[in-house]
Amino acid sequence: MNDPRARRQLAMIAEVLGLGVEVWLRGGWAMDFWLGRITRAHEDIDWFARSRDAGRLTGPLVARGYEVLRADGQQLDLVRDGEELSFALVDRDGAGRIVVAGGPWAGTPWPAGMLDGAEPGRLGALECPVVSPAAQIEIKRMTPVWIPGRPRRPKDAADAALLEAALAARGAP
Repeated sequence: MNDPRARRQLAMIAEVLGLGVEVWLRGGWAMDFWLGRITRAHEDIDWFARSRDAGRLTGPLVARGYEVLRADGQQLDLVRDGEELSFALVDRDGAGRIVVAGGPWAGTPWPAGMLDGAEPGRLGALECPVVSPAAQIEIKRMTPVWIPGRPRRPKDAADAALLEAALAARGAP
């Protein structure tokens, strides 16, 4: 891999994993880790983390030079050297479902099975927990429905198509 930005982002992914906090990649990097190859350039690094772990992420990352852009019950966003880490915070509801932790959609369930039992992804020697491919597809398809006014982006349609093809090739439903 010759792309300096991808190398920098992969180093940041390894840095987050080294904190020992349970996190899951989401978005484009999750897809790439699950596929085992880099498919495109990425604007940022998207994660899911449990809301109770926000402080366990914030302190060590700030100590490593990250600046907090947003920190509330729903989201934790940090930036360093122009690269953004975005953590969507989740909780479990009384039924055990993964739900949005805070903000106007607090308690809204994420796709079933999104974090439970998803196989980790791998790029080279780096292994990382990722959102399940089926949940990724659902999120990419439903975002314009869930958030009116946010159109489906061409990269989301392309990502969903790549994931569907890979699932079909693996014989997954």
